[in-house]
Amino acid sequence: MAKLNLIAGEWVSGSSEIENRNPANPEDIVGIYTRGTASDVNDAVSAAAVAFPDWADASPQFRADILDRAGQIILSRHTEIGRILSREEGKTLAEAMGETIRAGHLFKFFAGEALRLAGDSIASIRSGVDVEVTREPLGVVGLITPWNFPIAIPAWKTAPALAYGNTVVLKPAEQTPACAHIMAEILHEAGCPPGVFNLVMGPGSVIGDAMVNHPNVAAISFTGSEGVGQRIADGCARLRKKVQLEMGGKNPMVVMGDADLDVAVPACINGAFYSTGQRCTASSRLIVEANIHDTFVERMQTAMNDLVLGNPLDSTTQIGPVVSEGQLRNNMGYVELAQSEGAEIVGGKHLDQPGFFQSPALFLNATNSMRSSREEIFGPCASVIKADGFEHALALANDTNFGLSSGICTTSLRHARNFKRSSEAGMVMVNLPTAGVDYHVPFGGRKGSSFGSREQGRYAVEFYTSLKTAYTFAG
Repeated sequence: MAKLNLIAGEWVSGSSEIENRNPANPEDIVGIYTRGTASDVNDAVSAAAVAFPDWADASPQFRADILDRAGQIILSRHTEIGRILSREEGKTLAEAMGETIRAGHLFKFFAGEALRLAGDSIASIRSGVDVEVTREPLGVVGLITPWNFPIAIPAWKTAPALAYGNTVVLKPAEQTPACAHIMAEILHEAGCPPGVFNLVMGPGSVIGDAMVNHPNVAAISFTGSEGVGQRIADGCARLRKKVQLEMGGKNPMVVMGDADLDVAVPACINGAFYSTGQRCTASSRLIVEANIHDTFVERMQTAMNDLVLGNPLDSTTQIGPVVSEGQLRNNMGYVELAQSEGAEIVGGKHLDQPGFFQSPALFLNATNSMRSSREEIFGPCASVIKADGFEHALALANDTNFGLSSGICTTSLRHARNFKRSSEAGMVMVNLPTAGVDYHVPFGGRKGSSFGSREQGRYAVEFYTSLKTAYTFAG
C-alpha cells in the first residue's frame, strides 16, 4: 500500500504513485509513495492557514513539548530510520544513523528555542513613550528539501518554522520521500495539531511551483540546485514572498606546503568522497601548494585505493552508491569533460555491478578555468589545482561563483588566520573537512551558494519571524 500525504491531520492519496528504489540494489523497493497535485497543495495551504492562528497563539511550552517529543522519538528510532535512509539514498549506515541522530537533536534544540524567543524594550527619545520590539511568526511557510540529506534538512527547516509559531507545508525530494514521511508520522504521533504540519510529496515542477505561486504561502525555504533556486527566487520576488535559498558550492580545500599530511589527506578524502561526494559542502577543488603537490597526490591515491565501496548497509563500507542512474550519468559526463579539458583522470570508473556505483575520481593537472573546476558535479569527483603560494591559493579559492564552505590545511597560525579572514565563503574550516557542521550554529554561504538569512542555530529566527516595533504613550 502506498504511503500517503498528510493534509489537515489526515492521510490523503494523490493522483499517482512512485516506487522508491534502493540505489545500491534497484531491485529492492523501499516503498511506494503517493504523488500529490497542485490541488493537494491548495488543500494543505488552506489547512495550514486555518491552523495558524491557534498555533501562533499557543504557549511556547506547548510548542516546545511537541518538538521535544518528536526529537526524542527520532532518537529512539535512529537505527531503524537510519537503515531506511541508507536504503533510499545510498549513504553508509554509519552516516545515515548519524544524520538521523542529528535530526533528533535539531528538534530538541528548537524545542528550547521556542522558549527562548525574546524581544527588546528600548528607551524612546520622547518622554512618556515606551518602545517594544517583538518577533512574530510569518504564517504558512513552504519548505522544499533535497535528496542528499533526506531527514536532516527537512528537520532543520521544519523544527524552527514550528518553534517560532509558523505552520508548514513540506515538499521532500521525489527521490527520497521515505524519511520525510517518517518525520511526518512522528510529528503526528508527537501531538502536532491538524494542519500545523502538512506533507505533500511529488515532483517539484508540480508541488514546488504550486507552493511558490500560492498567495497564502508567506515564505519559501529551499535547498537544491542553483537553477531551480533562481526560478524560485524569481517567483517569490514577483509575489513579494520572503525567500531563503541554499544552492550548493564548488568548495576549495587549500593544502599548504607546511600542512601535516596525516591531517590533510584524511580531511580531503572525507570532504571530497564521503557521502559519495553528494554534499553541497564537499571539497570539489583541492588547491595544493606546488612544493608538496606530487607527494600529496601520491598519498591521496593510496588512501583512495584503500576506500571500501559497496553495500551501504555493510558495516565495512565507506562509500556507497550514487543516488540514481541519472546522477551517475551526470557524474560520468563530468569525468569525460575533465579528460577532454586536459585533466588526467585517476579513478572515476563506473563499476560493473548492480546499483549505481562510481569509484572516487581525482582530476589531476586541472586548472581553475576548466568547466569541471567551476560547475558543481555533486559526485565523488575533485579537481587538483597547483598553487604557487598562499596568496595564489587564496585567489584560486575565491575565484568561483559559489561561496558556501572553504578549508585550509596548514600548521601556520598566520596562514590560518589570514585564510579565515579573507576566504569568500560562509563557513571556513581549518585542518578539518569542508563538509560537516554542527546543528546549533549558522549554516549558509555567499555569492551563488545562498540567498537570504542563515539556517540552523539561533540565527534561524531571522528567517522564520518578522519584527514588529510597538510604541505606547503612557502620558
